Amino acid sequence: MSYLKQAAAVVFAALLGSGNAMAVEEAEYTLVLKEKNLEVRNYAPHIVAETLVEGAFDQAGSKAFSRLFDYISGNNTASQKIAMTAPVSQEAEGEKVAMTSPVGQQQVAGQWAVSFMMPATYSLATLPVPKDPAVVLRQVPARTIAAVRYSGFWSEKAYASHKHDLYAWIEKNGYRIVGEPVWARYNPPFMPWFLRRNEVLIPIAMPANEQD
Repeated sequence: MSYLKQAAAVVFAALLGSGNAMAVEEAEYTLVLKEKNLEVRNYAPHIVAETLVEGAFDQAGSKAFSRLFDYISGNNTASQKIAMTAPVSQEAEGEKVAMTSPVGQQQVAGQWAVSFMMPATYSLATLPVPKDPAVVLRQVPARTIAAVRYSGFWSEKAYASHKHDLYAWIEKNGYRIVGEPVWARYNPPFMPWFLRRNEVLIPIAMPANEQD
């Protein structure tokens, strides 16, 4: 299945599940500061399903997408205990997990970590376990993020340019970088380039005088 068809399946599933593609759940955050397309946000804790792939920047998402989409589409197991005369373990095959946004991409030791955020109704204890060992579930703690939002094509050149601008803005405001940049995409590939929402997200620590 091509990346285009895969993304179409995601949007179609969202339409079926919610009646409105715009109702897809997004990562929850509180806006701290905004200057044009640059922001500081406080993100709530959340869980991601993540997989590592090798390859070029603009190919990593396509390689990882099928693994992650298979997981949320039912390539997983869910165990549930039911109280009867004794605890009984019941396994439900193929639980589907709702699609959320954004799709994140981050470089890790020469590879790309691509992730889907899991719905907030789940915990690590209640999420179905991936059948594919290449897909892992990871808890992301609450954190402060510097973000730059832009539209346009999914190119490494555009990502690098906006990342450079965000680094400069972080330095100008006296923030300290505490993590690696993440490329976040919110739309399927058939969305016109000028309507796409793309972001670069960088974990930061606030200046001491702003932490109180």
